[in-house]
Amino acid sequence: MSVVHSISRWAEHKSSWLLLFASALALQITALYFQYGMDLKPCIMCIYQRTAVYGILLAGLLVLIVNHGLTRLLGFAGWIVSAVWGYLLATEHLEIINASNPFFASCGIEPNFPSWAPLHEWLPAIFAAEGLCDENSWQFMSMGMAGWMQIIFGIYIAAFVVVFGCRLLDKKPF
Repeated sequence: MSVVHSISRWAEHKSSWLLLFASALALQITALYFQYGMDLKPCIMCIYQRTAVYGILLAGLLVLIVNHGLTRLLGFAGWIVSAVWGYLLATEHLEIINASNPFFASCGIEPNFPSWAPLHEWLPAIFAAEGLCDENSWQFMSMGMAGWMQIIFGIYIAAFVVVFGCRLLDKKPF
């Protein structure tokens, strides 16, 4: 059995999607710990990145609930769209933090969610933005949260490329 075939078949198992779901859930729990345990207020860019992680979480959950070719295809779509969106948001957040002129580096105060899904009104404890985008007080290994989120979303994208690429090479239905 080839490596491509093994990875391709792994995508058919609920345990793979459980891993995707669990990793996103762990990130959400960590974000809430930073917010409430360490009193680090999320900015609007943090909230948008949090929303992207919820997209990955929901993509994994969908396939956990119903593991079928169509739900796997929707799960793959949710995974990559959320991961790329999150990566772009983290990159933009880093640009705001690293701006040479901090007076021009700013972001909004209230999230711009669709009118049919005002998450910041429905669940303000999770989706309300209270911090400043150029705040970068938390550091680990000389990188702040935006830098780490860029790496995390990059890992999600790389994992998707490997798994989805193997599915295509193995000529498997989704």
